[in-house]
Amino acid sequence: MDEEFRALLRRVRAELVSPAEFTAYERLLALVRTDDDAARDELAEVLVAPERPLWAREIAAFALGVKGDRRAFETLVLLLNYREPVRCATAAHALARLRDPRTARAAAALVTNPLRTAYALHPVRLLTELRAPESVPALLTTLERLLAARDHCWPIARACVEGLGVLGDRRAEATLVAAREHERLRPAAVAALARLAGRGGGAQGARTGAGT
Repeated sequence: MDEEFRALLRRVRAELVSPAEFTAYERLLALVRTDDDAARDELAEVLVAPERPLWAREIAAFALGVKGDRRAFETLVLLLNYREPVRCATAAHALARLRDPRTARAAAALVTNPLRTAYALHPVRLLTELRAPESVPALLTTLERLLAARDHCWPIARACVEGLGVLGDRRAEATLVAAREHERLRPAAVAALARLAGRGGGAQGARTGAGT
């Protein structure tokens, strides 16, 4: 049981109020600890059973996801797009370990959706961690849109800049140079351009940024 899961359990336990909820919670933990085929099947049933609380689905999806059970995929993507950042972060952690080929496409769809920009931080970080073919195009598309928008949504733009620096793809150079013109993005953009230069690409942009 890793620290991310322990944090999830502490958070959920603090939300419980009734004896029935505590009983259901302990039952779920017993299934997680058993971790055999029958227990995993029961956890998968939690994901689709009607009227199960969100916290129960979250525990079941996380436990299955980190074990690579792809039955958790749909629930984890739903949580990745949730309005509560803490649930988004937990889902991203599990999805990164699920290794489902659909994950990058789903994360890219969330990142590039203009209506979901405010919730895109953890999908951006997930795409960076996955290093999938979809990662650079999705981060570039989103960053270019935010640079041109009136509301730049700085935390998301900064996460895109940082992610593009980590990914080190030369296609990002011109957009990172443009990001460097914004004061709030400048430190991250300069660092990202320096990383490109270190990989043999974007050296001119990084040198220019160093003198800004």
